[in-house]
Amino acid sequence: MTSNKTTSPPRLDFGLILILFLLFLVSCISIYSAQTTGQYKENFLLKQMVWYMVGTGIIAAVITLDSDQLKKISWYVYGFGLFLLGFLIVAPSSIAPVINGAKAWFRVPGMGSLQPSELVKVFIILALARVIDDHHQKNRIKTIQTDLWLLIKIGLFTMVPLLLVMKQPDLGTGLVFIAIMLGMIFISGITWKLLVPIFGTGITLISVIFYFVLWQPDILEKYLGVKEYQFARIYSWIDPYNYQSSTGFQLTRSLLAIGSGETTGKGYGTREVYLPESHTDFIFSIVGEEFGFIGASILVSLFFLLIYHITRVGMETKNNFYTYICIGVISMITFHVFQNIGMTIGLLPITGIPLPFISYGGSSLMGNMLAMSLIFSISYHHKKYMFSNNE
Repeated sequence: MTSNKTTSPPRLDFGLILILFLLFLVSCISIYSAQTTGQYKENFLLKQMVWYMVGTGIIAAVITLDSDQLKKISWYVYGFGLFLLGFLIVAPSSIAPVINGAKAWFRVPGMGSLQPSELVKVFIILALARVIDDHHQKNRIKTIQTDLWLLIKIGLFTMVPLLLVMKQPDLGTGLVFIAIMLGMIFISGITWKLLVPIFGTGITLISVIFYFVLWQPDILEKYLGVKEYQFARIYSWIDPYNYQSSTGFQLTRSLLAIGSGETTGKGYGTREVYLPESHTDFIFSIVGEEFGFIGASILVSLFFLLIYHITRVGMETKNNFYTYICIGVISMITFHVFQNIGMTIGLLPITGIPLPFISYGGSSLMGNMLAMSLIFSISYHHKKYMFSNNE
């Protein structure tokens, strides 16, 4: 029989708006506290609010684009991202200064600095979503050969920007690129007959390297030319108190701040542990010290709600391209949250990855809001069938 279906009109995702608003409040509260006792005299709170307004503008612009339009621009934004990363390498220091040993920012008059890799994360998600979707449309019959070709394409589209980012160098962002790639590989439908041996080999190789770093660094120095001091972050992560006067200082102070907050925290504005750069990568330490385990748990719960919401959006849509975008965004945010909180409590090495939507930083916030704009677009253009007569 024929189906009589009426679709719902485009709609705003008010659930996502509420979650982002709550994260905005947490960010403002935490940054204000950080800047009152930090080593800088700038008004980071005001700047963060301005960047949130810019991010809202990005959402308002991107939400109008449907799946076909997002597909069309995917190659253009990916190519633009590669151009920015490539130009960053050759740009003079007057345009792209070296900061903390990395050439990862453009100096933008009136705006401060712009880190293009934060935007490229989202560009990669769009490009990989199109690669996977186009591949499955052209290869209706799956074979080992077609799956292998898809895996190669995903790897190539990720490795090019990854190599450019590692040239800066920026290990933290490089790890985010890899996390996005892995998340989208797992959802791409590639057979496990390929994935198990490949990832098994990769995990084994990483384990062997980690073994040599900890117990046989002289072999790496002899055969690979790697110096022992280059593993200082790993050593200070394993035994931070033995390095607390140097590379372990930040971690030991973070552990002290979070631990001293205990269950309910010391109260807002009551900070006793000095922690440099607490308004950026270590902002979770402020939450832990001032609001304790309860406050930190509430923040983590907000991120769980955000990830759950994006997962639900991806499951509700019948558009595979949309689903792949959702998986890419989930992979990016999940890795950011896990890595950032993990490094502040000593579970993971310090990599300089900010806490999404909370840490101060215009580039990071614009990248995350750009990712959210894709989710808003999916919710806005996704048609829900209100009446259906299927037999």
